[in-house]
Amino acid sequence: MKRTLTRPGARRRAALGAAALTGMVTLLGFGAGTAGASPAGHGGRDHVALGDSYASGPLIPEQVDAACLRSSRNYPSLVAARTHARLTDVSCSGATTAEMTAPQGSAPAQLDALERGTDLVTLSIGGNDIGFSSVIATCAGVTASDPTGAPCRAHFTAGGHDQLAERVAQTAPKVADVIRGIHRRSPHARVVVVGYPDLFPDDGSACTSPSTPFAAGDFSYLRDTEKTLNAMLATQARKAGARYADTYTPTVGHDMCAPEGTRWIESLAPASPAAPAHPNARGEEAMAGAVLRTVARHHR
Repeated sequence: MKRTLTRPGARRRAALGAAALTGMVTLLGFGAGTAGASPAGHGGRDHVALGDSYASGPLIPEQVDAACLRSSRNYPSLVAARTHARLTDVSCSGATTAEMTAPQGSAPAQLDALERGTDLVTLSIGGNDIGFSSVIATCAGVTASDPTGAPCRAHFTAGGHDQLAERVAQTAPKVADVIRGIHRRSPHARVVVVGYPDLFPDDGSACTSPSTPFAAGDFSYLRDTEKTLNAMLATQARKAGARYADTYTPTVGHDMCAPEGTRWIESLAPASPAAPAHPNARGEEAMAGAVLRTVARHHR
């Protein structure tokens, strides 16, 4: 059942809100900055957290690195607290696979945080490689042209091929290179590739509104694109001898269309402290749970 606004003026408000709100996504969710190590915990194991804004937790209190928009309540911090590990968190909003081996602003390459004795490495990467923020902006921008259709899908599949699926395929070898680089630097570490949580309704339903300014048919297209990205990450993890943490399944029903009380992914107009189209504190907790379950399975 589609949850689409039909009140007079709703389409105009959605179109007006899209430009401003998608600007927030670009600014807050994927801004580049400097990254720094954030030690936490006092146990005997070392955990290094690598990745983008889905790992860093932009705007979730307390922010401990303003440049990278890194939170003390992001999933790496929660995992380290639970496992009593010493955490070095260099995750940074805006990171792509390139920033794993090259500086991001004044921050060093993220893989530089790895040591031979590192025990656990978590990695969230790939969304910025496929241009997530620009995709969100494009999809919101074309909504007014066909609000009950799928203009975003039409845009990205013009010519008979899916540009976003191609971007995911092009990102696969980059992710593989990152995992190999981790293994070279930390040969004894458990490496967990962390997937992306459920951003859009898994059943394909729509919730077009000023805060979710997407055409009715594009919710399922965006969902499918995310699933394609996660499937690629899982495949690359398996091929490279890493583990994959599925954060999508445990967050189904808590996407940006869910009611405020059960929403773990914020819309483009966040109701809880978090960046637009990103996990809030509850979302980061759910991601931490998925990582912990993956690590526990590894020990069985």
